[in-house]
Amino acid sequence: MNAVSRQPEQDERAEREELARLLPAAAGTGLHPDRHRLLKGHVMNEIDFGTQATTGAARRSRRRLVLILAPAAACSLALAAALGGLDGLTGGGGTGVPRSVATAPVASPAAVELLDRIALTAGARPVTQARDGQYTYVKVVGYSTALDGETGATERTDQAGEEWTSVDGTGRTLQREDGQDAWLDAPGAGTTTTPTYRMLADLPTDPTALLTWIYKDAERNHGSGTDSTLGADQAAFVAIGDMLRYSAAPPATSAALYRAAARIPGVTTRPDAVDAAGRHGVAVTRTHDGERNEWIFDKDSLRLLGTRIVLVEDGSWGKAGSAVESVAITATGMVDKAGQVPERSGERTT
Repeated sequence: MNAVSRQPEQDERAEREELARLLPAAAGTGLHPDRHRLLKGHVMNEIDFGTQATTGAARRSRRRLVLILAPAAACSLALAAALGGLDGLTGGGGTGVPRSVATAPVASPAAVELLDRIALTAGARPVTQARDGQYTYVKVVGYSTALDGETGATERTDQAGEEWTSVDGTGRTLQREDGQDAWLDAPGAGTTTTPTYRMLADLPTDPTALLTWIYKDAERNHGSGTDSTLGADQAAFVAIGDMLRYSAAPPATSAALYRAAARIPGVTTRPDAVDAAGRHGVAVTRTHDGERNEWIFDKDSLRLLGTRIVLVEDGSWGKAGSAVESVAITATGMVDKAGQVPERSGERTT
């Protein structure tokens, strides 16, 4: 075997060793059933504070913060249509769903292991007994980058705020920025970029079924035969990230989404990444079209800290290594009405 053919294996070994050094040992000495499956080679499984176009059509916001920094390219998956789309799916037969949905994980081995640990932690968290009429609460800080199409100049906009979203989607959404309140329409059933608690609770918790659902929509909107340059794999990764950033998701849903992400080609890890609040963590990443999308997790608790998009190539948006978008989730919780802030410290992420 020559040096070139050995390089991926060497890079993977270095990645896993670095993660093992940074992350705490898994708790407990017995094998959890999910851990047993992993050892056998099977892993089961963004506050619209974004600036709109500022001065004319030529200037546009590069992305928009929807709840927790949902990229504009994210596929909108209405719950009713999505669940209906599960009927008859087999992972093949012209659906555009890759073979990996029904077979072995195709993320890097280090990403598979990390996502399994994150899923185990997320799934073990207490279930919130949400009631219709209540609201989920989230607070974020961050920034986005806008590009002036005429001059080519970029402008970074700092963004921070709070949002209250109806649990069942029937109540209007409240957004608060710099002490100013804005009421939006009720979200209804919800989408991946504007999910409701009920929508997330009703998603399939079997990772294969969940990823099949996500891939069907991703392929239809961003796959071959479309004008999209995103592609189905990246669209699936973005869609999962959008739902995960809505950190009020039920534990079983969060766990299933993490395990589904472990089956997307090109998903890997970075031992160190920094969110918009300056907190360091370990990242699950996927690179596409010169950009690296990162989900950043606390190295001890494995809670989602935030997300960012980093350029890996020089381009009109900036130099390689520049973060063009970043957001940090600083508080979450469940409250009885819009405008309330959770009081129990256990409901905060900071």
